[in-house]
Amino acid sequence: MRRAPRAEELARRLPHIYPHAHCELVAADALQLLVATILSAQCTDVRVNIVTAQLFQRCRTVQDYAAISQAEMETFVHSTGFFRNKAKNIRAMAAALISQHQGHVPKTLDELAALPGVGRKTANVVLGNAFGMNEGVVVDTHVARLSQRLGLTRHKDPIRIERDLMKLFPRAIWTDLSHWLIFHGRRRCMARKPDCPNCELRDICPSAKLALLPRHAGA
Repeated sequence: MRRAPRAEELARRLPHIYPHAHCELVAADALQLLVATILSAQCTDVRVNIVTAQLFQRCRTVQDYAAISQAEMETFVHSTGFFRNKAKNIRAMAAALISQHQGHVPKTLDELAALPGVGRKTANVVLGNAFGMNEGVVVDTHVARLSQRLGLTRHKDPIRIERDLMKLFPRAIWTDLSHWLIFHGRRRCMARKPDCPNCELRDICPSAKLALLPRHAGA
């Protein structure tokens, strides 16, 4: 199966396999989601949600994030890893929102990506999930891994992977596509031991076909 027909079939199947797929970071608004996504770098959503449950009680406004000390912020985010940089970036991001955006989270990719600690991936998360805007495809480790295994891209660079996915799938499902692939990556197509025998996509997945070959094949 060629790449485009495979993408079309994935777009047909994935909504039925994961009808309730969603962003698993717990956030009540765009600011909370922005903070949570910054913290999610090299950290699980489960851990981030534990941390933000307390952090969001301490910092309720953008002014709170800008005013909190570096030391206190570090105590909150320590367990997410890279805590010094994350604490610094969150405080600087909040200050930038106040000085450049009247304290509001901007709704454009360029403005979001220009904030401290915020790149294209984080911007896409916020735009897609807080504002319902399909400006790009979130490419995290799961999306990157599955895009390669499913034969949707040959690239390893997230930007190039995103470009390939944006060409293959309709814009209307870009945000959902990330959720579907992330759910599949966490529940079926794990990094170290993918569950190919029980995978709902095994018949159209090049990697699964190779994994399911008899051990003596090609010997």
